[in-house]
Amino acid sequence: MEQTVKVKKVKTNKQIEQRNAYIFLSPYILLFCIFIIIPIVIAISLSFTLFDSVNFPTFNGVDNYIYLFTRDSIFMQYVLPNTIKYALIVGPGGYMLSFFLAWCLAQIPHIPRTVIAIILYTPSMTMGVAMAVLWRVIFSGNEAGYLNNALLTIGLIKEPIQWLAEPKYILPIMIIVALWGANGVGFLGMLSGVLNINPEVYEAAYIDGMKNRFQEIFYITIPMMKPQMLFGAVMAIVGTFNSGAIGVQLTGSNPTPQYAGQLIVNHIDYYGFTKWEMGYAAAVSVVLLLIIMLFSKLAYKLFGTND
Repeated sequence: MEQTVKVKKVKTNKQIEQRNAYIFLSPYILLFCIFIIIPIVIAISLSFTLFDSVNFPTFNGVDNYIYLFTRDSIFMQYVLPNTIKYALIVGPGGYMLSFFLAWCLAQIPHIPRTVIAIILYTPSMTMGVAMAVLWRVIFSGNEAGYLNNALLTIGLIKEPIQWLAEPKYILPIMIIVALWGANGVGFLGMLSGVLNINPEVYEAAYIDGMKNRFQEIFYITIPMMKPQMLFGAVMAIVGTFNSGAIGVQLTGSNPTPQYAGQLIVNHIDYYGFTKWEMGYAAAVSVVLLLIIMLFSKLAYKLFGTND
């Protein structure tokens, strides 16, 4: 009898803990459903319709997806290749840069580390303002542009270059600007991960025969901060594929000149808010969601744990 009573008490306590957990989670679950789940369901539903934001949507099956992959030459020739190039450089590049800077900052004292971390994090918060004020001035196409002025002064060019108008320069400039602002929340997560590793682990490893800092990084630092590495990877993937404002703000137009800097997000904005083809824009957004999910799954395979 006593054991039965104890078991019932344990079950009751677990039920109470679970109920309390759900009560505390309920605000997040509610907001998650309202701002994430419901919009995704609506977007998927609209992707199978013709919808101009005025008239009621009409069902057209998979016609939007067929058009996207077979008849939308701009998407297949410019938007998708641009997005892949941009993602393959900015995603891994920004991710590795964030980890490297986080590891370097962990080696210096607290006060200078805090100051430098704030300086490195600031560009990610001021990307829009910086692009409108700083980068457009740097890459201005006249003699007053900082880059043109410097190149003219040292004699590398004879006349100003239209950096933000010539298609061959737009995507490389976008990549440079994106890498400049890549140290966002993922960078802070990695920094906290490096700082939370017990120094005694490194000491024990050196006693056991570890020889240099490279072994320290690959055999101790990265394995012990896999949750932060995963968080940084997911944030890098989502941020990279959701980038779209960079090209538009730099060039001042959507689409960008000759679609040289056109990314998937720009394609969605153009069809959704310029051509008012919301159904087709929703189909493109669903494809983007699937791409993000695919790369996020890859990140979980690399840095996920069974815990």
